[in-house]
Amino acid sequence: MSERVVYEVRDHIARVWLNRPEKHNGLDMAFFTEMVATAKAIRKDKSIRCVILAGKGPSFCAGLDFQAVNKQPSMVAKIFLKWPWRKQNLAQEIAHCWRDLPIPVIVALHGNCFGGGMQIALAADYRIAHPETRLAILEMKWGLIPDMSGMVTLSRLTRVDIAQELTMTGRQFSAQEALSYGLISRIDDEPLAAADELAQRIAQQSPDAIAATKYLFKKTWKADTWKALRWERWVQTRLLGRKNQRIAMKNGLAGKDKATIPFQNRSQF
Repeated sequence: MSERVVYEVRDHIARVWLNRPEKHNGLDMAFFTEMVATAKAIRKDKSIRCVILAGKGPSFCAGLDFQAVNKQPSMVAKIFLKWPWRKQNLAQEIAHCWRDLPIPVIVALHGNCFGGGMQIALAADYRIAHPETRLAILEMKWGLIPDMSGMVTLSRLTRVDIAQELTMTGRQFSAQEALSYGLISRIDDEPLAAADELAQRIAQQSPDAIAATKYLFKKTWKADTWKALRWERWVQTRLLGRKNQRIAMKNGLAGKDKATIPFQNRSQF
C-alpha cells in the first residue's frame, strides 16, 4: 500500500497526514482514493469528535501532480467521470468529503497550498496557517478552473470579485492576504499546535451538539430567515433530552472547567 494518507486516533481526535513529502504532497491517483477512503473510515468511527488535517514535509499540498497524470493518462477519466446516481466525481470528493463529515475538520497549513491542496483546505471548517504559507488557486496556470468543490466553498468564504480575481490570475498570495479575504481562519507560528488546542477544546464538548452545530450551519448559512429558524427548531428538538445533552447539563451545573462525566460516542447527525 502506498500510504499516501496516514492517520491516528487519540483522545477522540483523528490526526490525518498527507504523506508524500518528497513531492510536496502532490496529488496522484493513490491520493484520491486514499483520502476518500480515510474520510469514510472516520465517518464510521463514532468515537471521533474532531479531525486535524496536515501535511508531512515542506508543504501542506502543492496540488495535482501533473507528472503523475502524464504517466497515467487514464487518471483523468477516473477522477473526473461521475456515476449518474452520485452527486460528485472523485476529483470533487477528495475535498468535499471533509466538508461532508458530521464532525469539525481543522486544517494546519504550511509551505505551499496550491490548486487541489487549496480546495481541500477550503472544504475544512477551520484553516490555521503558518505566516509564511503561500496559497494559490492555481488551476488557471494549466488552462483549467477549480473543479474540486471550490465553487461550493469559495462562495461561502469570500466575495465574488476576490474569488474571480484569484481564479483568473492564478497568482500566489500570502497567509496575511488569505486572512483578509476570509479564506483562512487565523495565522499562527505553530499551526499544528494551534489546531490541536482547538481540537481538544471541541472534543471536550457534547459530540452530538458539535455535530448538530456543523449540520445546522451547513443547512442554514445564507438561507432565508424562515428556513433558518425552521432548521434551528428541528435540530434542537433532536438534541433535547438525549443522553449526551443530559450529561452536558450535569457537567454544566457542576461548574467545572472540564467535563467530569464523560460523554458517550456520537449518536446522530
